[in-house]
Amino acid sequence: MSKQERFASMPEILREYENLEVQMADPAIHADQGKARQLGKRYAQLGPIIAGYRKYKKCEDDLKTAQELADDPDFASEIPGLQEELQVAESELEELLLPKDPNDDRDVILEIKAGAGGDESALFAGDLLRMYLRYAERQGWKTEIIDATESDLGGYKDVSVAVKSRGNSNSASAPFAKLKFEGGVHRVQRVPETESQGRIHTSAAGVLVLPEAEEIDVQINMNELRIDVYRSSGPGGQSVNTTDSAVRITHLPTGIVVSCQNEKSQLQNKESALRILRARLLAAAQEAADAEAAATRKSQVRTVDRSERIRTYNFPENRLTDHRVNFKSNNLDAVLNGELDEVIGALLEADKSEKLAAAEA
Repeated sequence: MSKQERFASMPEILREYENLEVQMADPAIHADQGKARQLGKRYAQLGPIIAGYRKYKKCEDDLKTAQELADDPDFASEIPGLQEELQVAESELEELLLPKDPNDDRDVILEIKAGAGGDESALFAGDLLRMYLRYAERQGWKTEIIDATESDLGGYKDVSVAVKSRGNSNSASAPFAKLKFEGGVHRVQRVPETESQGRIHTSAAGVLVLPEAEEIDVQINMNELRIDVYRSSGPGGQSVNTTDSAVRITHLPTGIVVSCQNEKSQLQNKESALRILRARLLAAAQEAADAEAAATRKSQVRTVDRSERIRTYNFPENRLTDHRVNFKSNNLDAVLNGELDEVIGALLEADKSEKLAAAEA
């Protein structure tokens, strides 16, 4: 693919960026906070592309000027360095123009559910929760446990946690951009605390990463909801509340069911459940759109298919293996302490490489 073909979209992007600047300068726009936020979000998304294009054009102009004045030895000596700078700027712009996940700049709701393995699976779900909480802390993100059902031995049957970026507008550093490939089945191999013979067991927990939706993104018709209230329960099924504060919401058109019981207030549990429901509806709409476009889409990131068993945590060998990109590391203890940069970096690099290959095809 020629340079002209790779950068053919730039004139349209420039026009959109300039139009956004005009709209955002209009005080009337800010009377509608939802619209203003939407425009500001798109403006922030286009900003790095515009900066990359301007850098590329400057390098191109500088090289052209040096070539025109090459009779002067001083200008001639600058040409190799300017050619190298242009090549770097061109590669950077090409990467900026790769298709972006529309949810990359969103916060996330992370759901972790115990799977096969009983109590050991629930304990592993607790390990995964701590891993993500520590990783979020390292990233400077804010976390909030929305809902949790503990197991008898202290793990989690299921837990939902919101991860927020504290207003960082850089989509590459936002929670969804970095955590989106964590969704899938996580497998653990270790000697459970309940194992007296010292035998290694295999169990699993599921992770679901949902882009958090705002009310402006997903409109919920309250007439399409069935809301049930009941008494919350703790490990072993014992009641932990004497009032009907737990809430179960069923979205009738889709059949999606969300339950929350963490808060003592029925109203707070209802708000938490609606928050999770919005995220699930947004994810479902995105999946439907992706499925519809799959037949014509040229590139698919097969190496990061979230539907497959994605990762194994081998405790006896202190080894982590991500099966999608054949990534292995022998620092499982550090990973479980939140040092996820290396494995997440490998997944993001695989994603970028496939997109680049598709763009050049």
